[in-house]
Amino acid sequence: MSGPPVSSKPGVFKPWIVLVGGFLGSGKTTLILAAARELKRRGLRSAMIWNDQGKDLVDSRYAAQSGEHSGEVTGGCFCCRLSELIDAIGDLRAHSPDVIFAEPVGSCTDLSATVLRPLLEYSDSYRLSPLTVLVDPLRARAMLEDDAGLDMCFLFEKQLQEADLVCFTKSDLYPDYPEVGAAHVRQLSAKSGQGVAAWLDEVLSGATASGSQMLEIDYSQYARAEAALAWLNLRAVFEPEGMLSPAMLLGPLLDRLDAALSAEKIPIAHLKAIVTSPAGYLKAAIVGNGQEPVIEGDLDASPAGKLELLLNLRAVGQPAHVRGIVEQELYNLDSGLTQCAMDSFSPAAPVPERRIPKAG
Repeated sequence: MSGPPVSSKPGVFKPWIVLVGGFLGSGKTTLILAAARELKRRGLRSAMIWNDQGKDLVDSRYAAQSGEHSGEVTGGCFCCRLSELIDAIGDLRAHSPDVIFAEPVGSCTDLSATVLRPLLEYSDSYRLSPLTVLVDPLRARAMLEDDAGLDMCFLFEKQLQEADLVCFTKSDLYPDYPEVGAAHVRQLSAKSGQGVAAWLDEVLSGATASGSQMLEIDYSQYARAEAALAWLNLRAVFEPEGMLSPAMLLGPLLDRLDAALSAEKIPIAHLKAIVTSPAGYLKAAIVGNGQEPVIEGDLDASPAGKLELLLNLRAVGQPAHVRGIVEQELYNLDSGLTQCAMDSFSPAAPVPERRIPKAG
């Protein structure tokens, strides 16, 4: 990028808005934070907006631990909370960002008609980048199997269909990727840095139109697909009799949850958690049953007498069933649980504030 984006009005910044979509666990947050570090190396400022159906977000806490400016839109997808998204963008301008990343809910689609097209009306204040949809190669292969769930396949395929840019992620782990019918596929790894700078150059160049791939979508089917997911967000505080490190708390909990959900034949779409303490923090995530967690943060943080846990779980199943499993494993830890707030539900049917359909 040649320099900070400016508007036609002298002295007024015109930030880029960069939507990074993709299915649950595709690496959206990791890419956004890696891109923020790359922008900082270029002398540019960034901010980010996280989106979720619930509250107590791991991503927000992780961004804060990373020293990034961020905002939240909770209680529904960007499409259903468009006015809140616009307010959050406006609030972040106080930090004079050159780029504002926005990460929609991982089960959300139809973003071109319900978010990008409405945001184009703010072109005097912002520049809008193409919609990037991230794809985990392992997830893509699973979606191509004969036994793949129809609801999850519907969401996955619709996200691909409306992408302006498709990027396969995690190339450090999966250098090969399946054919998904998308044109001009890119590949990157936020962990190794491969392709991140090139992706930034592309989305901030203005060379690719935003929202060019409009969907025809059955909202009844969309609502059924979303309702197949159980959403669980929790915040808990532990004050053990002895001292515990973040790793000593988080490792056993994730192992127990993975085993318990697998035993009940509940597919994990995305499970992420962060533990913070005076000694440091640790974040871990898995995107499927039986997978090794991806760890970030202070694995060697010292034991402490008080720790806080945020956990966000998305799984295919009934919310009450998932909640019962999580409650059981949480209390079975015997790690001095003193506070717990938990919310478990299926997403409501999406009702966009605005939808600007394809012309003609």
